[in-house]
Amino acid sequence: MKFTIFQNSLQGPRQYNQDRLAYSYSKDALLLVVADGMGGHRHGEMAAQLAVTTMTEAFQRLALPTLSSPAKFLIDHIQQIHDMIDQLTQEREMLESPRTTIVAAIVQRGMLYCAHVGDSRLYHFRNNHLLYRTEDHSVVQSLYNKGIINKSEMTTHPYRHKVYSCLGGDTPPKIDLSDRQELAEGDTILLCTDGVWGALTDDEIKVMLYGPSITDNVTALLNKAELVSQEQGDNMSAIGLQWGDKLSDPFAVSTITMAMGATTTIMNPVKRNILGSDDTFTDDFSDDDIENTINEIQRALQKNKLTSQDK
Repeated sequence: MKFTIFQNSLQGPRQYNQDRLAYSYSKDALLLVVADGMGGHRHGEMAAQLAVTTMTEAFQRLALPTLSSPAKFLIDHIQQIHDMIDQLTQEREMLESPRTTIVAAIVQRGMLYCAHVGDSRLYHFRNNHLLYRTEDHSVVQSLYNKGIINKSEMTTHPYRHKVYSCLGGDTPPKIDLSDRQELAEGDTILLCTDGVWGALTDDEIKVMLYGPSITDNVTALLNKAELVSQEQGDNMSAIGLQWGDKLSDPFAVSTITMAMGATTTIMNPVKRNILGSDDTFTDDFSDDDIENTINEIQRALQKNKLTSQDK
């Protein structure tokens, strides 16, 4: 495989950053994942971190060097994240469950697989044309689909940021698996949170991603989203992928020489603000806390699974 990839996250005007994102690749498969911890729910950043860590760790375990079924991998592990959050909520007797959106993609044998829950999006561009975009699990999208509001009203509707499906919610998540798509040399894939697409139109995103450097394009995209949103904005996070090496980018990744069982994972670092007034967020969980919690929940879920099989 040959590709160029870049990811980054901006805190924007928010007091803390609850977005998490990462990518991981083996010799013959690539995972991209973005999670947006829901700011209205306590510990949203923990849910997002748990989502990204679970997906990347599972990929490292199973993509040796390919996944037996990319679609099943996405559905199974996204559902597992929801179950893990539910387990965490019960074990710690939380008054409110941590919640997050997720969009995740697998590229394997030149095919793109994608699944999502919530309103974090995937865009697929070819030759400056939008081929595909995921559909948000949002109240306004539902109202639009039913013909209750028109497209222009979606951007100003008071419920434009409300989702009806997420990980950690009271009801099982609606996991949408997109039809697999064949990638062509030079195709651009973007995974992003609503802090990006909420500030820019699809046409603006398309224009800004049409350039020789995916690194420069994604950087400019995030900076523009931050500038436009100003004080009303959200955290803004994105992963950009340019497939192949059509432009001979010096930062292109080639997996040709990778060992069969090797994987590489790049987590986007997130700076954390620890704030102390009654109206601000205090980060109760360190990276070690989150890692330990993930391990504890995975062991508990495995134990429950084995117990169920014995009955």
